[in-house]
Amino acid sequence: MLYGLRRHDGVWLPHTRVSTTSELQGEARLQIEDHVYIGHFNFIDASGGLTIGEGTQITHHVAVLTHSSHVATRLMGRQYWGHPEPVGVQRAATHIGPYCFIGAHSVVMPGSRLGRGVLVRAFSYVDGDFPDHAVIGGQPARVLGDVRDLDAAWIARHPELAPHYCGTGWAPSPSSEP
Repeated sequence: MLYGLRRHDGVWLPHTRVSTTSELQGEARLQIEDHVYIGHFNFIDASGGLTIGEGTQITHHVAVLTHSSHVATRLMGRQYWGHPEPVGVQRAATHIGPYCFIGAHSVVMPGSRLGRGVLVRAFSYVDGDFPDHAVIGGQPARVLGDVRDLDAAWIARHPELAPHYCGTGWAPSPSSEP
């Protein structure tokens, strides 16, 4: 595990941790913030533009993609190799908001957008846009819930955390208190 990461623009991120067993490609197009954790055996493709927000955790055996050629190879077969503009190649910037959690063995497809605080359940196939605070999962992933429902009891027990958390647009309601 490497502690600290120098971003492509020279900014030192002292609290970001990246496993030495994870592959980061296209780092010049990676906009990563501090306090990010990228665990073991991940493939992080930033070649098409990738944003990873502050405090995000990417567990292990996760693929975060900004390009995919699986459709092109299926459509074109051997013609794909060396073709200047293969049919079916998908290239799109991917955005992972701050404080997200991406469970093990998940795939985040090119062009996907995760809002703030999204929780991706393990073994999910993420393709599309997901709102702030969503709990998502499945193949394909869909919204299953809201992390604010999970966090309400914590905030009620630790009100000192409310200024940070409530800055996310959430405030406890009488129905969400324990």
